[in-house]
Amino acid sequence: MKYFLIATLFGIIACGNPSEKTTSSKVNESPSPVKHKVLPKLDSTRYNVGFLIMDGVYNTELTAPFDIFQHTVFRENIKAMNVFTVADTDDAIVTFEGMRILPDFNYLKDDIPTIDILVVPSAEHHLDTDLENEVMLDFVRRVDKQAQFITSHCDGAFVLAKAGLLEGSVSTTFPGDIDAMRKMFPSLDVRKDVFFVHDGKYLTSAGGARSFEAALYLCEHLYGKEIARSLAGGLVIDWDLNTVPHLIIPKD
Repeated sequence: MKYFLIATLFGIIACGNPSEKTTSSKVNESPSPVKHKVLPKLDSTRYNVGFLIMDGVYNTELTAPFDIFQHTVFRENIKAMNVFTVADTDDAIVTFEGMRILPDFNYLKDDIPTIDILVVPSAEHHLDTDLENEVMLDFVRRVDKQAQFITSHCDGAFVLAKAGLLEGSVSTTFPGDIDAMRKMFPSLDVRKDVFFVHDGKYLTSAGGARSFEAALYLCEHLYGKEIARSLAGGLVIDWDLNTVPHLIIPKD
């Protein structure tokens, strides 16, 4: 018992008053610095290309057109593209494959520049719960009012359809989901056996590796064949529009 009391006494002396230690520690702590989000600086002479991302977005449908469009900044005498991501959060978006991406803009609160080209990559829940997200769908509708082009890859077409943008237009989607899209949106003209469809301001693609081709087509449409071939060559892609099954709907 004597040894226990001595050990206890030494413990109190060594540790001091726990409450005093906690108080002292708090007094000496410096407040954590407040982190302010820095929005990307965009070149006003370029097209603004916004990529709509959300959890479960598929890597290829995002990175393929992103690569093509971003490389326009290395070409001379064209109106190049500012590429950036938009989401409904400031937190990291986790792709289906596990990549973590910090969105450039939060469309719920940031002052987003006018988007000239909206890209809607496919995401894991584009056939179900994402189509119930009215805030996201309203954002797509607002962008549509000012954008020059609205593009989708794979099941991103379901988002455009749910937002009501594809009424009266011809479109396509991931080959395995064409029947599902026709069933969900029976009034739409959804085509198969093509890798992309361009109808007016809407460009829909089958997705996957064909997302590269749809993006290259849009560049050829905007900049001409030589620029498109140059962009393809920079990414070691054989590009010849005549060899790609596609559909362009002529406008009166």
